[in-house]
Amino acid sequence: MSGPVGKGVGLHRRQFIEGVLRLLPLWLGGGQLFLSEQIWAGAQLEEPLMDSVRSALSSAVANAAPPVPEFVTTEARLDYLRWLGRMSETLRRQKPDFDTRREFLQTVWYESKRAGLEVSLVLGLIQVESNFRKFAVSRMGARGYMQVMPFWSRLIGDADAGRLFHMQTNLRFGCVILRHYLEREKGNLFLALGRYNGSRGKVAYPNAVAAAQRRWK
Repeated sequence: MSGPVGKGVGLHRRQFIEGVLRLLPLWLGGGQLFLSEQIWAGAQLEEPLMDSVRSALSSAVANAAPPVPEFVTTEARLDYLRWLGRMSETLRRQKPDFDTRREFLQTVWYESKRAGLEVSLVLGLIQVESNFRKFAVSRMGARGYMQVMPFWSRLIGDADAGRLFHMQTNLRFGCVILRHYLEREKGNLFLALGRYNGSRGKVAYPNAVAAAQRRWK
């Protein structure tokens, strides 16, 4: 087909194909290893740690206290409950069961605050890394919600990489590691996210997390 009509059909066809490619990560999200992980779960590098740093990180992941939020004022508690209600609705598609959704959000909130991170940042990172799949495994071997590499369990944990599929353990490790990278990069979130993904200095991953974070603001 030639002429303006043919060009229009070609344009629509390209737009359709581009739309399909953008939606593929959602359509293929049923498996444990899905397209978004192939794109984003990178080669987070195992780097030597000073003894003082290793000790501090080990202490940071050791306390397995239940994530029960505590509030100084009634207003702070009400703010949390409002947040929980909004986030629960947003997360309904990925986690249809209410109790599972509530426990997950409460734990994310607790571990984010404990590590001094924005909760929306952690939720955005989880969306990009695993699309909220508890048992996600990347082609590099990263595990769970925050795609923690198994070597971390040896460096600062009890060497049982299987525990990285436990919800609170995975979120605790992921938040502690991201805080560690933020401190290494002197608060530069762009570089810290790149280091978390193993792509330090490249824009694609930090931009993806920033875009996902806006959903959880």
